[in-house]
Amino acid sequence: MTEECMNPLLAGWLKEWMDQAKERSAKSYTVLKRASEATGSDAATAAEAEQSSPVQKKRRAQPYVPKYRSGAYGLIVALGTLDRASSQAIPKADLIRLAQEHCDSSYTVPSDTTKYFTAWKSINTLESKELVCTKGHPTQKYYLSDEGWEVADGIKANEEGRPVEKLMQTKKSVPAGEEKISRSAMPGPATKRNLPAARPVTIPRSITPELFSSRPAPAPRPQQSITKVPGAEEPSDILDLVSASENDWPDSEPELGLTTVRGGRTHRRPTSAGSTTEDTIILPAGSFEVKIVLDMREVRSVTDRDYISDELKKLGITPIIRSLPLGDVLWVAEVSPLYKENLKGADIDDGEDGNIEIMLEHILERKRLDDLISSIKDGRFHEQKFRLHKSGIKNVTYLVEEYSVSQERMDKYEDAVESAMASMQVVDNFFVKQTTKLDDTISYLARMTRTLKALYEARDVNVIPAQSFEAEAVTLLLGRLRKTSPDRVFGMTFSVFSAMCDKSESMTLRDVYLKMLMCIRGVTGEKAVEIQRNWPTPRALAEAYEGREQGAARDSMISDRLGNVIPRKKVAKTLSAKIAEIWA
Repeated sequence: MTEECMNPLLAGWLKEWMDQAKERSAKSYTVLKRASEATGSDAATAAEAEQSSPVQKKRRAQPYVPKYRSGAYGLIVALGTLDRASSQAIPKADLIRLAQEHCDSSYTVPSDTTKYFTAWKSINTLESKELVCTKGHPTQKYYLSDEGWEVADGIKANEEGRPVEKLMQTKKSVPAGEEKISRSAMPGPATKRNLPAARPVTIPRSITPELFSSRPAPAPRPQQSITKVPGAEEPSDILDLVSASENDWPDSEPELGLTTVRGGRTHRRPTSAGSTTEDTIILPAGSFEVKIVLDMREVRSVTDRDYISDELKKLGITPIIRSLPLGDVLWVAEVSPLYKENLKGADIDDGEDGNIEIMLEHILERKRLDDLISSIKDGRFHEQKFRLHKSGIKNVTYLVEEYSVSQERMDKYEDAVESAMASMQVVDNFFVKQTTKLDDTISYLARMTRTLKALYEARDVNVIPAQSFEAEAVTLLLGRLRKTSPDRVFGMTFSVFSAMCDKSESMTLRDVYLKMLMCIRGVTGEKAVEIQRNWPTPRALAEAYEGREQGAARDSMISDRLGNVIPRKKVAKTLSAKIAEIWA
């Protein structure tokens, strides 16, 4: 028994009980042993612990150093040429162009015909190791993190023959236990001569988009070289997290220099109030073909997945099958190969198969009657309408297909279905189409495809560059362009449309706030928007409740403030009290 035991009598009892439990192989031995060790009574165990081997120290992970002239090596060297002070970032196309000269493999073509991976696959490794970060939406742009800059500085120091360890020790922000980059993993002096120096790339100003700020630009830093790269982000005004409503356009917007292509020639012109019709790319009539795109999840049954596409082919319509980010059917304009270069000049990415597709102004959501009832019950119905509005697509068709439903279920939800269909037509301005069976739906899709081909293929389409959506919300931009030029057709590339309709990345603080409010039973989209207009952020709403004493005044805060703002149905005091119960 140790001398430090505070209760020797209890310690003796525990030791005795522990020995007895050990002899009987009782389960209580483990518990008694822990209690004995806690009281310091088990001298034998303590001595055994002292004589046991020391715990092995956890090996510190070695810093990641890419292989010389590998895909990751070229990406880090290329990003290391950017300006770190201004958090400069560049899109994928420019990064590949800068990194290719520092890599032996291609970033666009697989090195082996039997493989599908290119050197660009290394970007996933760099992101997982938190060496490269991304920002921007819908066009992602890449830049180095603090750890990535350490690796880039180490590569540059080894190239110039300076000691890497000494360079790492001079960094002010390196903790005491920070690992040093090993020079043995870097290319040695024998290979240093063959390593091309990372140098800035000169880009013509005529194709470099610039973001002008309404504030005076800060004075340039002395003795600092900044590499200008097309599509790179530069410091701009601080943006408000609260998005403007769809009907309220901002009074002033930052001037944006956009790249436009007319007649195969690239031009650049700054605009004073956001994008205009002159900043779009005009695809003339006859330069594209209208095609229908089906969501791959739209099937007749699990065992007959190709029925819809096969029936459309019998009617002379060849559909494109892929996973759609929104809706079940949409129509795109597939651009002729002769006009691809014009679209590339405006920083619009190609599709997965190399074709450039322009999203047109029509989208269709198909629902069987039983699926419509289920979506109304679980709330998917309102979420899908919210996303359809947010997409900026002008013409939305909501197709309801008859399906056998039990009479009991139909009697229970008949009023809800009729109310939902009426609301879509009157409030949401959707076109509601009802069919009796799947074959009628297929015939309707074939007729609509022929109609849209005749309508759009004889007209010019104004394509909005991807960078325009970074400065302005898609609904605001498309709404303003359609208001100023109602006779023109506006579209975006399918890749931009997919990025804008992403369920998580494209959501702003305002979108999340509205969805949080709509989770409360009884809070419709209109009511949520009115609440957001009066209390712009979740914090503002919470602080408003904190400023009121608990009681009737707090419970009726929202109903008293809104009053009869919503013409169809005001916020009742019971609903206001329910919101206060959750948010207060």
